[in-house]
Amino acid sequence: MNIRFKITSALLAAIRADLRRPHAFAHERIGFIAAGLAAAHDNLLILARAYRPVPDDQYLRDASVGAMISAQAIRAARQWAMDDRAAIFHVHSHGGRGVPGFSGVDKRENAKFVPNFVAVAPHAVHGAIVLSDTAAFGQVWLDRASPQPFIASFSEVGVPIRNWRAA
Repeated sequence: MNIRFKITSALLAAIRADLRRPHAFAHERIGFIAAGLAAAHDNLLILARAYRPVPDDQYLRDASVGAMISAQAIRAARQWAMDDRAAIFHVHSHGGRGVPGFSGVDKRENAKFVPNFVAVAPHAVHGAIVLSDTAAFGQVWLDRASPQPFIASFSEVGVPIRNWRAA
């Protein structure tokens, strides 16, 4: 399956700016992107349309990770998926340049909570994205049982249009 993710330059800039904000104790910020979907044959196009940051009071103190969010934060994002019939993508940043990758902690935690989005909002795919300052990398859960493919390409729609291969 060929999976492509498109986002406007304005939305991507707003997300990156939000994820750069300092937190009282967490070392990184987390948010959620809502997206629409278009599918044909073996192609899936994910169109980012909105972003919601995790509120400060929904971060948990956990020195073993860069940031840990509460069940309340996850519930709010799952509710968003159901109410807006949206695909939801957990997003955070590792900074730097070039195509980033998921850390071991990212892989472990994504595998724990993303399938729950599929359970409550099976009308859409859901996933996780990690940003750098210049690119992105992501993974999609098509359902609870299938392998989780990576997003093959990202497009930042603006002037100029930027494209990068991620998988």
